[in-house]
Amino acid sequence: MKAISHGHSDRGETTSPAYTGGCICGAVRFDIRDDPVAMNDCQCRHCQQRSGTGHGSYITFASRRTAKLTGPSKHWEAVGAGGTVKHYVFCADCGAPVYLTFPAMPDLVIVHAAALDDPSRYRPQFVLYAASAQPWDPVAPSVQRFDRMPPAG
Repeated sequence: MKAISHGHSDRGETTSPAYTGGCICGAVRFDIRDDPVAMNDCQCRHCQQRSGTGHGSYITFASRRTAKLTGPSKHWEAVGAGGTVKHYVFCADCGAPVYLTFPAMPDLVIVHAAALDDPSRYRPQFVLYAASAQPWDPVAPSVQRFDRMPPAG
């Protein structure tokens, strides 16, 4: 995965501001000092049901080492449409979704775009599971769409 470049120092470190955010009540927080590798919307039925709308919006980071995740959280596990096991992490106090992880890919951390302190930083690059899109929820019409997951590589 190639990071979305927002600026790097001579040593390859990110020079863009940290991605910070958290839950509604503020008990669960994240501070990620890295550039994301992807920003996407997902229109699978699971994301629709979980979000209560027609899609989920996510920002993926390649290394949990650059992510500081704090606060009293809980998680639940689900198997996605493609067979991937996901751990959805939410605040133990207010119940707001904050981030998710994949046991099969332990380095990745994916945050909910709406959980950002500055959600205007979210810029979707593509839409996943467009075949499940609801006509009442058009998202990111100018970006590439995949009926399911894009091919690997």
